[in-house]
Amino acid sequence: MARSPLTLAALATAAVPGLEVAGAAALGSQGRGDVDSALLSTRDGRSLVIRVPRTPAAENEQSADLVALRALSDGVRSRLPFAVPRMLGQAPVDGTRALVSEFVAGTPLTLEGITPGIAASIGHAIAAIHGLPTSVVADVGLPQRRPTDVVRDAVVTMDRAAATGLVPAALLARWEAAAEDSTLWQFSPAVINGSLGASSFLTVGETVTGVLGWSHLQVGDPARDLFWLLGASDPLVAESGLDAYHQARGMHDRQVGRRAVFAAELEVARWLLHGTEQRSTEIVDDAVEMLGALLDRVQGDVMNPLTPEPSRSATLTDAIQLSESTPPSSPPGERGLPQRGEF
Repeated sequence: MARSPLTLAALATAAVPGLEVAGAAALGSQGRGDVDSALLSTRDGRSLVIRVPRTPAAENEQSADLVALRALSDGVRSRLPFAVPRMLGQAPVDGTRALVSEFVAGTPLTLEGITPGIAASIGHAIAAIHGLPTSVVADVGLPQRRPTDVVRDAVVTMDRAAATGLVPAALLARWEAAAEDSTLWQFSPAVINGSLGASSFLTVGETVTGVLGWSHLQVGDPARDLFWLLGASDPLVAESGLDAYHQARGMHDRQVGRRAVFAAELEVARWLLHGTEQRSTEIVDDAVEMLGALLDRVQGDVMNPLTPEPSRSATLTDAIQLSESTPPSSPPGERGLPQRGEF
């Protein structure tokens, strides 16, 4: 049974000593999600959020988020052009814990609602994350993934997907060629959020004001934070976002666009694997249909392969052209899986 806003307000006073709550309202899909949450107003004029996980998976994500947010010190936050939630206190409840954080203002995004202007702000925001010193992650023991780790994980996903017998041979060959192309994986690992999607961002107008969901903070492949932009129906969204990203970060990683395309395509394979793990015929059939659509789009696309000719560097235009034949990713909170309605 879902906890009411008043019950959550009482928990908040236990989590934050001296807190005086003046009002409480439901936040999100009350009682229908994995987390009970409420928006609190305090007598000193602040807006806070309290969340209590309802499932083991939500509890694990909350714990990882807490570790990541603690790693983002005041000095680190000052380098970001947007707000990040700040944890204020916690209290035990029914075998788990309630967490109280500052409310971050802004309008949540959907992939369909992103304009090229918003995408540019998103590109700058992601670039700021990637520009943080890697010690932010290393000092608290969060994952640090090298290019070889990224390739290895991709190969494991490909092999598992191939074992289902449901992935077209042409797609497997395309992915294998990408995994074997050493030039594609010559990048410097950076601090990444690790689970970005449209719903990660809060905006006011066309400016990103906040970024939520930091449970996968790590050092890794910058493409992991960018590939979901390729799912926008308007190609100008991906172009604007990646262009702004490169303006802020420079073009030292010229293959990031192609790796983003590769990552987006592998999301379909992960959706297939999720369906087989859950023994869901509906998900498996959906994934097979997606794979077929992807094959139709990329088959015979000799102009924009995932693996460029040795004498030819990938350009931003190449990456955007590829994005038009690449399925999108899903928002975070859905296991990073593509949703049917986004194709």
